[in-house]
Amino acid sequence: MNIEQLHKRIAESTGNESNICQIYAAVNGEAVYDDCWHGYKTEDAVNINSVTKGIMALLAGIASDKGMIKSVDQKVLDFFPDYTVKRGEKTIYDVTLKHLLTMTAPYKYRSEPWTKVCTSQDWTLAVLDYLGGRKGITGEFKYATLGIQILAGVIENASGMKCIDLANEYLFKPLGLPARINHGDSSKEDQFDFFMNKKPRRYEWYSDPQGTVTAGWGLCMSARDMAVVGAMVLNDGQYEGRRIISEKYIKDMTAPRLKLGERFGNMNYGYLWYRPFDDREVFAAIGDSGNIIYVNKEKGISVGMTGTFKPRIFDRVEFIESVLLPVICH
Repeated sequence: MNIEQLHKRIAESTGNESNICQIYAAVNGEAVYDDCWHGYKTEDAVNINSVTKGIMALLAGIASDKGMIKSVDQKVLDFFPDYTVKRGEKTIYDVTLKHLLTMTAPYKYRSEPWTKVCTSQDWTLAVLDYLGGRKGITGEFKYATLGIQILAGVIENASGMKCIDLANEYLFKPLGLPARINHGDSSKEDQFDFFMNKKPRRYEWYSDPQGTVTAGWGLCMSARDMAVVGAMVLNDGQYEGRRIISEKYIKDMTAPRLKLGERFGNMNYGYLWYRPFDDREVFAAIGDSGNIIYVNKEKGISVGMTGTFKPRIFDRVEFIESVLLPVICH
């Protein structure tokens, strides 16, 4: 298959590939592939869903490198000195940042309380009320899109900056990427539109009424933006000769810490980043609708891929490896 055939395959797809908007690939930071579908252009942005979590992991690294966060073993409540713990709750005192970053923090709910949290005035505090529980800390993986909202509060309280300002100043700007703006106040209808609307978005980030960004979803990026972030991860925290994040933190972030089950493709998990293979240096930040940052250290490749809303797409790593790489690696 060549580039023209790949474009046609995606354009004519009626299956998993039909929602792909953009693919951008770089080898050692140099662009080798840039293509778009459905009226999108290279510079357009998309809600990258849970790839947002991977960006939050990088922001935690920046805060750690700058001494704002002393250690990922710090207790979460260290960063919320004014928070009133619910009566009878003991587990919350033992939850650390590492539990948040590895999705092993315990929560007092069966399914995520979207309505309760997303209609509150302060989403971080609303989620804190669910942290802990009678079972204690079991080390069990519990994927929590709302739970990771606590990390935004941690970063803001540790840095004295709004998360979006820290991201713009210390991540996006040094990478040569456009600054993001807050999406602004939301409603139930607005949140629905943010997920479902298939038109390009602004360079924005969804936010709660306090102006705190959503940590588990809602960052809008282009595929090129994501490939640039991937190139920085690929180069152990450096981009075009400039140190963005320490090599130690990138290594810690991408180290395999948990082996996930069949629901998550038996991948390994680090700090909000996946390692799809046991024996290869391949990392990914993965979101719904097939949004992904893919980093392959063996080949020096970073890929960003965006997609409009389409549920249950879990095959993007396989697509990149079996379809895209043979086209661009020749």
